[in-house]
Amino acid sequence: MSSNSTKGLGIYRIFSFPNPRIMTASPTEKIELGNPNIFFDRELSWVDFNHRVLEESFDKENPLLERLKFLCITESNLDEFFMVRVAGLLNLKNAGIEERSLNGKRTSETVAELYSKVGQFVKKQYESLDEILIELKTNKIVVVQDPSELAGDDIQFVKNYYKREVSSILTPLAIDPSHPFPHILNRTLNLGITLYSDDDKNKAKELFAIVQVPSVLPRFLQLPPNKETDVRRYFPLEEIIKLHLGDLFYGMNVKQIHTFKIVRDADISINEEQNIGDLLTTMKNELKNRMWGDAVRLDVHSGAGHIKELLRGLLELEEYQVMEIPTLLSLNDMMFFQSLEKTSHLKYSYPVPKSGFAAKKSESIFSEIRKNDHLLHHPYESFKSIEDMLKIASQDPKVLAIKMTLYRTSGDSPIIQYLGEAAENGKQVTVLVELKARFDEERNIRWAKKLEDSGVHVVYGVVGLKIHCKMLLIVRREEDKLNRYVHLGTGNYNSTTARFYTDLSLFTANPEITEDVAILFNTITSSGKMPRLSKIYAAPTFLKEEFLHLIQRETDNAKNGKQARVIFKMNSLVDPDVILKLYEASQAGVKIDLIIRGICCLRPGIPGVSDRINVRSIVGRYLEHSRIYSFENGGKPDVYLASADCMPRNFLRRIEVMFPILQDKHKKRIAKILELLLRDNTQARVLESDGTYTRLAPGDDDPAVNSQIDMVDI
Repeated sequence: MSSNSTKGLGIYRIFSFPNPRIMTASPTEKIELGNPNIFFDRELSWVDFNHRVLEESFDKENPLLERLKFLCITESNLDEFFMVRVAGLLNLKNAGIEERSLNGKRTSETVAELYSKVGQFVKKQYESLDEILIELKTNKIVVVQDPSELAGDDIQFVKNYYKREVSSILTPLAIDPSHPFPHILNRTLNLGITLYSDDDKNKAKELFAIVQVPSVLPRFLQLPPNKETDVRRYFPLEEIIKLHLGDLFYGMNVKQIHTFKIVRDADISINEEQNIGDLLTTMKNELKNRMWGDAVRLDVHSGAGHIKELLRGLLELEEYQVMEIPTLLSLNDMMFFQSLEKTSHLKYSYPVPKSGFAAKKSESIFSEIRKNDHLLHHPYESFKSIEDMLKIASQDPKVLAIKMTLYRTSGDSPIIQYLGEAAENGKQVTVLVELKARFDEERNIRWAKKLEDSGVHVVYGVVGLKIHCKMLLIVRREEDKLNRYVHLGTGNYNSTTARFYTDLSLFTANPEITEDVAILFNTITSSGKMPRLSKIYAAPTFLKEEFLHLIQRETDNAKNGKQARVIFKMNSLVDPDVILKLYEASQAGVKIDLIIRGICCLRPGIPGVSDRINVRSIVGRYLEHSRIYSFENGGKPDVYLASADCMPRNFLRRIEVMFPILQDKHKKRIAKILELLLRDNTQARVLESDGTYTRLAPGDDDPAVNSQIDMVDI
C-alpha cells in the first residue's frame, strides 16, 4: 500500500529495519523477470514478517504472557527458517551455485544480508525479553538467572533436586584427540566448558568438554515459596548443572562455562522416483537423519570468547553464522510460563466459538447440507461441526464410503478415531496422508499406522507432489441413488490450530462440486492424469493457468470500462508470473488490495506500475491463514477459497484445490470479512514501496478497528 492510502489514519512504528536491498524505481520500469527493481527478495521478506510478529511482543496493549508467546514464536519461526530455507541457500553457496533471486541478488549476497538482518533481529528479541522479564517480576513471577540471588534454603533445595532428578541423566563429554567432537543434536541446549586439572597449576593443559542440558526435564525449576510473599521464583536447569560441575569433573577446575545451541540443516530430500515402492520406510530413515544435518547457525552466550572459537572451528562455521546471545538461550522454552496457574489476567480471553451449524441426527445434518451450502469461519465458528459430521457419518448405516486428505492433524484428534470407527463399521474409508508435511512427518506416520490397523485404506502421498488440499467426501445411499457430500477448507483438519488460525470452510452437496471432488480423489489414488474439472481448479495442472486467466479478465474489463477489482487474502505472494499479471492489471486501472500475512515479493507503489496495488499484513492474536480470492468480474463477483498461496511450490509441486463460493449470501459474507480486514487500523501493517512496513493506528476522529475482534459479529 502506498503511503497516500493511509490518509485519515494515525500511523506509528514500533521499530523499523533498514532495507538496503531496495533500489529506486523509475516510472518506466519494465514489467518482466530479470528486473530487480520490481521485486522484493523472498527470504528477506520472510525476516520482515518475523519482525512483525516480534513487534507484538513489544506492544503493551497485549497481555504480558501473550507478548511472551509472540517472542517465543519468533524463535521457533527463526529456527525452522534456518533449518530449511537458509540451509538450502548455504548448500547452493557452498556448491558455488550463484542463483539470482527475483530482486537480482546472488545467493552469496542473499546469505550475507540474511545473517546480518537476523543479527539485528536477535538483538531486538533480547530487548523484548528484558522488558518482559521486568514486567513478569512486577507480576510476582521471577526468573532467577544469577545463582548469587539464591537464599540458603534455595541452595539446599536445588542440590536435592540435582541429586534426585538431574545427576543420573547427565553425561559429561570430554573433547580431545581420543574423544572426537560429538554430534550434538539439533536445537538442544548445551554447556561448553573449559577446565584444567588441580595438578596443572599453570593451567596450560586445558580440557574442553560438553554437557547436554536434558530436554526430558523442565527447563525451569520452581524454587520454594517465600513465606512472606506470594512471589513465584524459577531457576533455569542449566544454572543448576553449572552449580554442580564438580560432581561431573572430579579433580578439575572450571575456567569458562557458556551455554550454546546448534541449529542444523533439517530439510528432508527424497528421491521419490527411486523409492516409490517404500516411501514410508524411506521417510522413517530420513527423519532419523534430520537431527544430524550440517550446522547452519550457532547460538552462544556473549563473551564466550575461546569457547565460541572452539565451537565455531569444530562445527566449521563462518564468523557470521554465530549469534552471540546476552542471556537465556532457547527462548522457545519460555512457553513454560504460559501454562502457569493463576495467570488468566495475563492472557487473552478468547470468545467461545459459535456452533456453526450442528445437527444431532444423520438425516437432519445431510438434509441441511442438501438444502444449502454451509460456510464456516474458524475460529469464530467451531471446528466441532466438522468432527460431528465425521462422527455421524461413521455411525450412519446409509453412509457407504468416506474419503479424506490429512496434511496436518492434532495429536488427540477425534478425526482419527471416527475414521477408524467408520472402517470398523464396514464403510469403505480411504485417507490420503501426506508424509512430507514438514516437521509433522513423525506424527503423520504414527496416525497413518493407527488408521491402517483399523482397516482404513491409507494412501501415502503422491510421487513428486505434496497433497496439500483439504477435502472430505462422504458417499451416502438415499432412496434409490447415491448422494455425495463434501467439505472443503483453507486450513488443516486440526482441532488445535483451528482455535487460533483463521480459516474458511464449506459444506456442500452441489452436484458439480461433489463430482469434481470424487474425480480428484480417484485421480490421486490411481496416479492418473488430472482432467479439467467443472467447478474446481486443481494444482499442479490447471490452478495457475486459471488464476492468471481470472486476473487477465479483470485487466480486460478495466480496459473496456467495466467494474474491475481484485482482493486477495493469502499467507504469501511469491510466484513471479502472478506478480507480473497483477502489475499489468494495475497499469490497466484495476484496483488491487492484497492482504498478505507473510512473504510478499510484489513491490507496491511503483509509479506507473503498481500504484493501484495496496498491500497490508495483519498480525494479531489469531494467525491469519485463510486464502480468499475475489474478482469483481464486471459487477458479478466471483469468489474462491483455496488451500493454496500464490507460490511456485503451491502451483507446481503440490496438489491444491481452489473452489468457488456459489451462493450469494456466502459471497456477501466473505465480502464483509474482506472489507473489515481492509478497515483494520489496529493490527494492520502497510507495505511501503521501499520495503518497510508501517503499522496503522486510528486517527483522532476514527474509531479503532481490530478485525480479529470485530470479526465475531460477521
